[in-house]
Amino acid sequence: MLHVAVIMAGGSGERFWPVSRVNRPKQLLRLVTPDRSMLQEALDHVTPLIPPRQVYVQTSGELADAIRRETPELPPDNILVEPCRRNTAGCLCYAAASLLARHAAPPDQLVMAVLTADHAVRDGDGFRRTLAAALKAAEGTDTLVTIGIPPTHPSTGYGYIQTDTRPGPLSTAKVLAFHEKPDLPTAERYLAAGGYFWNSGMFFWRLDVFLRELEAAAPEHARAIREMAAALRQNDRNTAAELFSRLPSISIDYALMEKTRRVSMILAAFDWDDVGSWPALARLRGADRQGNVTQGDPLLVDCQDCVVYQEAGGEDRAVAVLGAKDLVVVVTPDAVLVMPKDRAENLRTVVEQLRKRGAGQL
Repeated sequence: MLHVAVIMAGGSGERFWPVSRVNRPKQLLRLVTPDRSMLQEALDHVTPLIPPRQVYVQTSGELADAIRRETPELPPDNILVEPCRRNTAGCLCYAAASLLARHAAPPDQLVMAVLTADHAVRDGDGFRRTLAAALKAAEGTDTLVTIGIPPTHPSTGYGYIQTDTRPGPLSTAKVLAFHEKPDLPTAERYLAAGGYFWNSGMFFWRLDVFLRELEAAAPEHARAIREMAAALRQNDRNTAAELFSRLPSISIDYALMEKTRRVSMILAAFDWDDVGSWPALARLRGADRQGNVTQGDPLLVDCQDCVVYQEAGGEDRAVAVLGAKDLVVVVTPDAVLVMPKDRAENLRTVVEQLRKRGAGQL
């Protein structure tokens, strides 16, 4: 069996504006550690298990050059560039077609790990043990495999996976259903009931199983994989791009995972955070005794539970915050963001308003 990894890295990361930009999204930021981007950390975690020549990064045309600069350990051709944006279902169809075109192994001998470029993993060894178990499950069964995260609190920011049993770490359970992000009472009910886990957005499958399940759930996507693979084998990228552009823009969850009944879940044996918004830095970096998290050299006086991020390059200005509580302040050379921490999920509305105004800081 040939194991390959596809790291999805085409997102825009608008919830980290003004540090994240169109040409420098979340996966290229140094949010968890000061010296490695989130994409570089993702590679650090996976390459001891899967060699770099078998690791691919899927991204958009706008980000391709930046991604190549960020991943010098990968062959340049392992950066897969989508012709246009078609959400995660399109992303994974293009990746599957590219793998089928590039590798001589038949679909039943090719196991694909779908990983993320913008999530934080604190235990690399535990992560690789989980990946190895998921790859083994995908290799040996006719099911699609995903990773579930043991919930630590009733989060309303994550989707949930419901299983038929409560598996132990690295154990497998049958998936009964996927649930969208719940309201708080529903999330509390999930935790009380047990058998509900956070959806990590990571998937593992043999390509023959993926194609078979996709054929039943979304035949248009399955057909596109086969036709794009045939075109790419002939180096006919124009035809592949045209086929890709016809696909509807839909997530893999809606297109496939919520429809098929052949899904298994491996329980994660590592700590995980999706780093969804600015307040996540308090969880990832740790806070001082007043609960504050800082980057750069801002001055905080009588502040509590704040996140203050002064981007490198802003040393020519002093940043000070006085008497604030539960506030996010982000300062870059050309933009400033101030918001309550509990409004972080609404930051995309600010970005959209700035886009309508024609702001150049996006």
